[in-house]
Amino acid sequence: MPTISKTNAVQTVITTFEMTPGTCQDLLDALEDAYEAFISKQPGFVGAGLHVNDAQTRIASYSQWERREDFQAMLRSEEMRVRNRHLHELCRSFEPVMYDVVASFP
Repeated sequence: MPTISKTNAVQTVITTFEMTPGTCQDLLDALEDAYEAFISKQPGFVGAGLHVNDAQTRIASYSQWERREDFQAMLRSEEMRVRNRHLHELCRSFEPVMYDVVASFP
C-alpha cells in the first residue's frame, strides 16, 4: 500500500493519462489488468492507486517503488512495452514522472 511520507524511502511515480470519456473505462480496465497481472508482481513494487476525474478525461496513477531502477526495469520489460503500446491506443497521451516526497500532511 502506498504511504505518502517524507521519511518513506521510496520512489514515487505519478502518471497522468488524457483520454475521452468514451475510452475511460477501457483504459481503466487495461490499467487494472496491468497492475494485477504484471506490475504488482515486479521486484521493488510497493503499491499503487488509480484516480479518475469527474469528466472521465484524465486518469492519474500513483505508484511507489523501492528504487527508481525497479520502476525503470519494469518499464523496459517486453511485456510492459507491449502493454504501453496498447495503453497509448486508448488515450491521447500519458506521461510517467518520478517524484520525491518533500512534505506530507495528515
